Amino acid sequence: MDTTVETYTDWRDYYELTKPRVVMLIVFTAIVGMVLAVPGWPGVTALVFGTLGIGLASSSAAVYNHVLDARIDIQMMRTRGRPLPQGKLTEKSALMFATVLCIISMLILGLLVNALTAILTFVSLIGYAVVYTAWLKRATPQNIVIGGAAGAAPPVLGWTAVTNEIHAGALLLFLIIFVWTPPHFWALAIARKEEYARVDIPMLPVTHGDAFTRLNILLYTILLLVVTILPYLIGMSGLIYLAAAFVLGLRFLWFAIRMYRETGESELPMQTFKYSISYLGFLFTALLIDHYFIFQLDL
Repeated sequence: MDTTVETYTDWRDYYELTKPRVVMLIVFTAIVGMVLAVPGWPGVTALVFGTLGIGLASSSAAVYNHVLDARIDIQMMRTRGRPLPQGKLTEKSALMFATVLCIISMLILGLLVNALTAILTFVSLIGYAVVYTAWLKRATPQNIVIGGAAGAAPPVLGWTAVTNEIHAGALLLFLIIFVWTPPHFWALAIARKEEYARVDIPMLPVTHGDAFTRLNILLYTILLLVVTILPYLIGMSGLIYLAAAFVLGLRFLWFAIRMYRETGESELPMQTFKYSISYLGFLFTALLIDHYFIFQLDL
């Protein structure tokens, strides 16, 4: 199918290009970064315009990703229903849309928030849309490990939107998402291994096999469990978060162990992938609740 042929278009096609569910999770982690940056409630300006700017930039990166992957998406079952492979939008109109979103986000962040947040957000956008999508994704089986740095940036962006500085606490939130990213995506890569092989994307299961990938998922999940305890150990969060991180992490580890041992369970990789999304959302919700819990418990 020719991805440059445009048929009937409505706003929902443009909306789908922004990967709204992914962006919602990204924006949520950024908001948690804003909240944890200060003891009380972050300022209205940083909260409103920071959230808007980061959200628009994330949407822009998602649209660029759609454009760069259009010819791959049409060959994959999971993505062939997207607007560009279906010919509902032209690549030119999608590029214009992405660029407009990028410009608006940079103006909002640069003029209404602070220059540091605008610069870091732009670097993250380029990191995901260009470095990862256009290069790393097709160049190395470690694509998601290296490229995961861009996806882990939102809490740092949220933190800097409030404080105008990069803080160790923000970097710890970055580390959590950075370590979470490989087992999250590798589970999907196992489930869609044949499709990635067909379009010559060197995902880890394609280049090194399922067994090696499952082992790495297990090792990264163990590392993630350790890393998620660090906010409590450094006094950044309390017992509410610690309990949630431990329970959520053990559940993730249970999935990883099953994936390593039960290689014949064809549905397990996708189940693990879906749980990993819920895991991150609940983990950051726990950070938020713990931060504002009136009756904070201490050992």
